[in-house]
Amino acid sequence: MSKVTLYGIAQSRAARCLWALEEAGLPYDHVKTHMRGEAQQPEFLKVNPNGRVPALIDGDLALFESLAINSYIAKKAGGPLAPKGLAEDATAEQWSLWAMTEVEKPTLRALFHSLGIMGYEKDPAIVAECMAELARPLKVLDGALAKGDYLMGGRFTIADLNVASVLAWAKTARLDLSPYPNVARWLDACLGREAYGRVKEIQKAG
Repeated sequence: MSKVTLYGIAQSRAARCLWALEEAGLPYDHVKTHMRGEAQQPEFLKVNPNGRVPALIDGDLALFESLAINSYIAKKAGGPLAPKGLAEDATAEQWSLWAMTEVEKPTLRALFHSLGIMGYEKDPAIVAECMAELARPLKVLDGALAKGDYLMGGRFTIADLNVASVLAWAKTARLDLSPYPNVARWLDACLGREAYGRVKEIQKAG
């Protein structure tokens, strides 16, 4: 199988693409490209004219947007990570887009204000505000996970990876997920996977 090239540092949204590559077992080169500076250089802009990471090259194909990249990785590799048929494909897209539209912004905001990073001050009031905003979507996810170990039943798929890659920030921020026991159980299982552990090691290495 042809080797792909992923651009982006592991401390960015490229982490979810690294996780997908590790889960899928695809051979890849990782070009550590920082969000500021390097991503605005002319050579990188040929890969992603938006000047953002991650981006992926596979032969003549250039892809940007982490969710599109992960969908491609899963389908290219096949196996348990990939959707099986049209219904699963649509379900994976549904949960992946849901994570971005319903969960990512308040989770990331809570992370910044719980740890006081990225130029933000620690602010428990803002964290509480974010948790209130997350209550509805987390209740939806908790209900879905009451039906099975993972979002599409008994196996871990790209849908779980994409959603868990967003909620991993909630773990880093030490947000209280105890009101959502199915989410807490599922997230621990997702983040306990060997492939995710390898991504954490890449992050530590810088």
